[in-house]
Amino acid sequence: MAERSAATLSKGSRFQVSKGLMTVLVSTVVLFALSAVLAPTSVAPGTLSGMLPFAGILAIVGLGQMLVIQQAGIDLSVAGAVSLAAVIVTVYPTGDNNKLVPALLMAFGVSLLVGGLNGILIGFLKLNPIIATLGTNSLLYGLVMAISQGIPRQTTPRLQAIVTGSTFGLPNAVYFALATLLVVIFFLRKTVAGRRFESIGASPAVASISGLRVRTHLGLAYVWGQLLYTLAGVLIAGVISSPNGSMGDAYLLPSVAVVVLGGTSLLGGRGLPTATVIAAVFLSQLDQFVLALGVNFAIRTLVQAAALAIGVAIYTVDWSRVRSTISRLLSASARRQNQASLPSA
Repeated sequence: MAERSAATLSKGSRFQVSKGLMTVLVSTVVLFALSAVLAPTSVAPGTLSGMLPFAGILAIVGLGQMLVIQQAGIDLSVAGAVSLAAVIVTVYPTGDNNKLVPALLMAFGVSLLVGGLNGILIGFLKLNPIIATLGTNSLLYGLVMAISQGIPRQTTPRLQAIVTGSTFGLPNAVYFALATLLVVIFFLRKTVAGRRFESIGASPAVASISGLRVRTHLGLAYVWGQLLYTLAGVLIAGVISSPNGSMGDAYLLPSVAVVVLGGTSLLGGRGLPTATVIAAVFLSQLDQFVLALGVNFAIRTLVQAAALAIGVAIYTVDWSRVRSTISRLLSASARRQNQASLPSA
């Protein structure tokens, strides 16, 4: 019965045209066209090859945040998780290729523990996600400082070769992002657990009545998110030869922005992974475009915040109601003006 209810809850949404996908796709095409006209250097082959790995990393982080937001949560431990993963896979091996695999296992093992901690605090103890993940983020940064001592380490040659290499003209980091996208799509669309996951996010009360384990799925969302943040941190350690302990700071606001720009509702429900990945490309190119125009870093951050605000406005504001309200106000104003222009008796 629970399985049938989960399928029923998600069946209707599977065939809907995604407004988020169309919006962000058109916006990305327009942005690249503007870049080619106003800032040609931002779409030069060398610039694009440098931008795409970071777009792929942002896409992976965004997919992790999307899974959390699907359960009407938010994860502010992104920065600490990404930084910790980058530090573990560089400090522990200290350039030794033979220690890379144990370092990777250690990084993903820590992510499971951290995700489990967030899941227990939010899914079972019902703590506010913002407060809980902020506390977790502080804990993660404490581990970053304890492990690195504030000194960046050199990444291993093997990891650097894998991540910075190219296949068929595309950076390997892009393939990691595409593989992650396919896994997330398969999980959400083709598995019973994925359909249940989306159904619980859309309506926890109905899912609970149907017999689904709401708290378990809510807690697991933070585990999946931490695994993807860790993958992103590992890729950063491969792209940047000596990552520092604050590399993850640059992904906190963008991780939420790409989810919102992709059309996934902050209230939970159906996720849009493909649109989220395209939004990561859009935001990365927007950063390159603004940089090519000679704008300083502070303005670039404001541009990201503006993109987030616009995304929230596009998908959450009832524009038909806004238009009808404006029409009523204009009509009332016109009537008052007509009455005022009539001659007095």
